[in-house]
Amino acid sequence: MSLPFQKASCLVSKKRDRDEPQVIGFLGVGLDNTDGHQRLTNTEHFLIVGGSPETHERLQDTAIRFEEGLRRKGKSLHETAPDEAIDLLREAMEE
Repeated sequence: MSLPFQKASCLVSKKRDRDEPQVIGFLGVGLDNTDGHQRLTNTEHFLIVGGSPETHERLQDTAIRFEEGLRRKGKSLHETAPDEAIDLLREAMEE
């Protein structure tokens, strides 16, 4: 069943309130898996796929530290400018 054109047009999202770029999440992909195990972790801001046990764990730790950094700043990801989100991610990777 198809909707008439006028009804279907209301399903299209309206223009976003913000015209600036926005980070909506991160994808971490580990490519060094040799044991055939499929690893997947989904957090509020990250989707982590694959990797050896060590790589996957490091990606998980980075995600945790990133989310802790956001909490310390008292912001949600959608309130965070892309440059600030990238800085938080770099800090989380360095710890």
